[in-house]
Amino acid sequence: MTPTSLTLEGLHHITAITADAPRNVDFYARVFGLRLVKKTVNFDQPDVYHLYYGDEHGKPGSILTFFEFPNAAGGTAGDGMVHTIQWRVASTAALEFWAARLAANEVATRFADDGSLRFDDPEGLTHELVVTGDIADTPLVAAADDIPAEHALQGFHGVRAYASRPQASADVLTHLGLTSDDGTTWAAQGADRQGAITYEAPAGGRGRPGAGTIHHIAWSAADDFELDAFRKEAASGGAHPTGIIDRQYFHSVYFREPSGILFELASRDIGFDIDEPGATLGSELKLPPQYESRRATIAAQLTPIVNPRQAPVAS
Repeated sequence: MTPTSLTLEGLHHITAITADAPRNVDFYARVFGLRLVKKTVNFDQPDVYHLYYGDEHGKPGSILTFFEFPNAAGGTAGDGMVHTIQWRVASTAALEFWAARLAANEVATRFADDGSLRFDDPEGLTHELVVTGDIADTPLVAAADDIPAEHALQGFHGVRAYASRPQASADVLTHLGLTSDDGTTWAAQGADRQGAITYEAPAGGRGRPGAGTIHHIAWSAADDFELDAFRKEAASGGAHPTGIIDRQYFHSVYFREPSGILFELASRDIGFDIDEPGATLGSELKLPPQYESRRATIAAQLTPIVNPRQAPVAS
């Protein structure tokens, strides 16, 4: 069992796939009002973007990232895949604000029986806005001029995933310190933040990764000490974790939990201001040091994008 002194602080980030970076930036920076906090490349495939959006300071718990694979076919979420991202908002008035804002941007919305607001992004990735007034976590808010602060997204609440045998994941989740009252929704609750994953029966078979699907979810650990402790716990629960990998803005451990979902454990002790000032996060193309000598070639291969929250800046 996970030592009681170690707790995952909910979700660190969520990573998805897009086939269209310009449209992706327009939706998440303009419509969603998130801040583009880092414009960099996929560490394992540096000819494609890795875009990071979040609150105004790029804090873990607010970070939604996308790999861009231009012209990738659309994917379909299925067994063993996360299919919905849940965001917190402050009130039912915020839900009404978002229903109107999304409708004005030709995004269809639907209110679920539980009162949440659900909709898909332009590539079919499903989002759910949830009123969570009884959660004391500090709101993680981006400062978009046309979105009142009281209606802004406040960071992740959790994710929904398809799993035909969710009970198979119970051992590794327990070793990671997640708890559940019903065996369906599992929560990671730290001292400052919490987040959850809810398993649901899949409507069909296994899905097809592609544009509009989730690649992986990352849980928030403090530092390398916790990463090492949690990777040992994951192994004790039956997973096969990697070693600690340097991702420049955090360190990471990866493994698939038994339902098939790719988990990452990411540290929160480094941050996105390690290579550019906080005031100008996301304004320039940042490359991992090993690719800096190839900057001109890499930049020429990337899709031109314009961030609607800032004046164009040369890469």
